[in-house]
Amino acid sequence: MSEKRLYDLTEMRERRNAMPGLWRTLGYELRSWDRGAATVTWHAIPEYGFKTDSGYVVQGGLVTALLDAAMGSACWTVLDDTQTFLTADLRTEFLRSSRPGELCATGTVVRRTRAVVFCAGELCDAEGTLLATSRCTQVVLPSGGRAGR
Repeated sequence: MSEKRLYDLTEMRERRNAMPGLWRTLGYELRSWDRGAATVTWHAIPEYGFKTDSGYVVQGGLVTALLDAAMGSACWTVLDDTQTFLTADLRTEFLRSSRPGELCATGTVVRRTRAVVFCAGELCDAEGTLLATSRCTQVVLPSGGRAGR
């Protein structure tokens, strides 16, 4: 297995911003990036949720997507340049309603094997209140295959 080059935070932000997709569409920002861990923030607006009697709530699929982005970013940090991954399993527990505003998702690698990476995630609001937790299983694949980079 070849050595993974871990891009610095500025370089990784530039790479993310240059790519089309969910990150650019929703305005995710990579706040931290280190081997085995990553933090992604997002400013959720009311249009990404639904109105309740107590105010707007961010849609659960978007909460899960943010957690998935953080855990996926953490997963990238433990792969080498010949590898990619696909999510095999993703679970989210919603502990509190996520409201519009600044949301912060942290992803960490819990365990790395030759074929699988297990990750965990936590989502907090701007005050640091834990809103949701998540776990995922990433299957490691060759980057030149059908799931390639």
